[in-house]
Amino acid sequence: MTFATFIDSVVGAINTYIVPFIFGLVFLAFLWGAARYFLLEGRSDESRAKGRQFVLWGLLGIFALIALWGIVNGLLSTLNLPSPLPSGG
Repeated sequence: MTFATFIDSVVGAINTYIVPFIFGLVFLAFLWGAARYFLLEGRSDESRAKGRQFVLWGLLGIFALIALWGIVNGLLSTLNLPSPLPSGG
């Protein structure tokens, strides 16, 4: 096994299993915050503030994951390693 194939298999496993799992958790946090903000709007200001905080952290998490995904694939492209992303055509 060469270093390139090892890196390719590690990045492929991360992109296949870990990133979607984390993305799902972040998306659930975003949905939970939105539901808490809109559905519990009349209950208390503290509940709405916590919901707003979940929405904010969910959006920041989504942005960070997309940025990290782009950086990793940019590095793979720079090092001439095959991208684990499916091709568009």
